[in-house]
Amino acid sequence: MTEEPSGDILARGPVHKLTIEFELNRFRGELLPELDRLKELGIIRVIDLLAVRKDRTGAFMVMMASDLRPDEAVDFGTSVGKLIGLGIGGREGAEIGAKLGAEMLADGHVFEADEAPAIAERMRPDTTYVIALLEHTWAIPLRAKIDRAGGSLIEDEWIGIADLISIGYSADQAGGRDAVGEGGDESLEEESTS
Repeated sequence: MTEEPSGDILARGPVHKLTIEFELNRFRGELLPELDRLKELGIIRVIDLLAVRKDRTGAFMVMMASDLRPDEAVDFGTSVGKLIGLGIGGREGAEIGAKLGAEMLADGHVFEADEAPAIAERMRPDTTYVIALLEHTWAIPLRAKIDRAGGSLIEDEWIGIADLISIGYSADQAGGRDAVGEGGDESLEEESTS
């Protein structure tokens, strides 16, 4: 169902970093099967995943996973390093960044297991943190069609629940409530009676 990736993995689908906290370490075995289902449907691919579970005594365990083969991880590191280097030092920086990025992902992971102690230190007892980089493979055909049609990306952002609440709060503070609330109903009544 999925095609073999080209060398430029970063250009394939948008990458989303997701950090989740699970309280009381309550897992019902639903998360990994759901990730597998989404992967089988070609909706996402897990670039890297780091899970840190801390118990009530402060002891922690680490789990890591990735859908990337070692050569794909190196390609991903090369692409990301090249872009970061380009921003820092132009073409020369891009070359240096590409080499450093490839070296950093030689073990197949973006996240490092040695980051776990620092993460665990910030965690409350009886919690689990999951940090995942997900590639949204569903967007690959859409991006290709946008490119073929000569489209240019102007803005690309995720809007979450907190963002929607913030939008509503801002509208309320700016008087948006009147436009949506009673004032809107009165104007409809006036039109219907005229």
